[in-house]
Amino acid sequence: MTSVQETVGGLATDVHLPDGSGPFPAVLIRTPYDRTRHLAEARGWARRGFAVVVQDVRGRFASPGQWRPYENEAADGAATARWIRRQPWSDGRYIAVGASYAAHCALVLALGADGEAEARPDAVIAAVPALGAADTAREPSGVERLLARAGWWAAHGDRRDSEEGALEKALATDPGLLTHVPLAALPERLGRSLPSWAGLWQRRERGRLVSRAADADVPLLAVGGHHDHFTEDTLALWGAWGGPSARLLLGPWGHGLVAAPGPDAGPAHRLVLGELYAGWAHRALTGGLAPGRHGALALGGGDLWLPAGTEGVPRTQRLRLLHGTAFTADPDRPVRSDDLTVPTGGVPDRCLLATPPLPRPLDAVGPVRIRLRATADTPSADWAARLAALTPDGIAEPLAVGVVRREAPEDGEFTVELGRLTRRLPAGTRLRLEIAGHHFPAHARNPHTGEDPVTAGRLLHSRREVDPASVTLTLHVLPSRPRSTDPAKEILR
Repeated sequence: MTSVQETVGGLATDVHLPDGSGPFPAVLIRTPYDRTRHLAEARGWARRGFAVVVQDVRGRFASPGQWRPYENEAADGAATARWIRRQPWSDGRYIAVGASYAAHCALVLALGADGEAEARPDAVIAAVPALGAADTAREPSGVERLLARAGWWAAHGDRRDSEEGALEKALATDPGLLTHVPLAALPERLGRSLPSWAGLWQRRERGRLVSRAADADVPLLAVGGHHDHFTEDTLALWGAWGGPSARLLLGPWGHGLVAAPGPDAGPAHRLVLGELYAGWAHRALTGGLAPGRHGALALGGGDLWLPAGTEGVPRTQRLRLLHGTAFTADPDRPVRSDDLTVPTGGVPDRCLLATPPLPRPLDAVGPVRIRLRATADTPSADWAARLAALTPDGIAEPLAVGVVRREAPEDGEFTVELGRLTRRLPAGTRLRLEIAGHHFPAHARNPHTGEDPVTAGRLLHSRREVDPASVTLTLHVLPSRPRSTDPAKEILR
């Protein structure tokens, strides 16, 4: 492999060429996380016959300019794509590749390159995609994702370099850092200038890239994890993609994919993603992919893979009230997202229900939702539903979470969507459902006053009542034991 440094459109760019005379198809990776960290990845692509172009986005690391997250990537990426196609080592084809924010950079080239055919990639690999500022900042219900965004902005926001773990260091000094109000003043408490922090919460245009996906005209490989906070966005992108083919790979992983396996990952889920990516890329560029949507879903806890699109039939689970028909959602003592311990004494802070032990193993594959009738005595109320598996040996494992925001006088019956499960639950497992007013610090606390949770400076208690007889938990369950499929076969078909 031969490597050279270039300046493309004023941006710092590394070019890694495979051995041989070429010309070669290219891989473009545009990143805010330091292009030099992609050297091993570039070597892997080069060994498989691809030229690799890795670029620091505007205002980050060695690239000059002002760092404006999600604002410059379509134009800067298009300029780089045109440059690639003009190089003597290029055979005229390129694939846009990226994970997290870099996946956004790849997707805007396919979906927002101002209709320029020369700028559009010939295929896209988008892993754990951060689709846009609003998509990352809020749940589909509008509830603010506080911890993940505070961590990202503390580490990467409004600065040229990164300080990994900046929020964790700050929390070690001040464990109550995220409890101070207003949340808009978080940069002051971090001792940093973060002018883009307040603007992040003013963006509410979720779904912009997904709405364009139907017009895509190139193949897509979407990769995600069941334990990643962008799982639903990954699925939505794959489901909406209008290109000639769309492939999905969804494993029992967190945001770091195979480097961040969940507790339900097994040996069959330890894939070599580089091999799959390269194999898919070669087939995508040569027209070797069958049309339509295909892929593979890992069955967590089952150590096997299912074809993408597999879904069980709806089944309502019987629940028994444990306590908390009436409870208080107290912003000063919120139910925490990072603690599955349930208090048994004192004033209830949540409604708690559970199923009997499962009489036989259950394969839950598909959406999870609850339906309930409940009331709150405040102008605004968040309803957080958290589902956990209680194993026969007494260990609680998180399964799914959903949060909705309701404004008075919307008391009554409503639904909370908890995302999707692809999980085998052993016989003897009990399902525990918590219904609470907060899920903090993963999500911002609703102040219950009707004010914006980011700018509010006053927090109220909220009295809640749940009709336990109205609560229904619906899972999608496979009617019989599934047969395993080969993820490589599904991705490369």
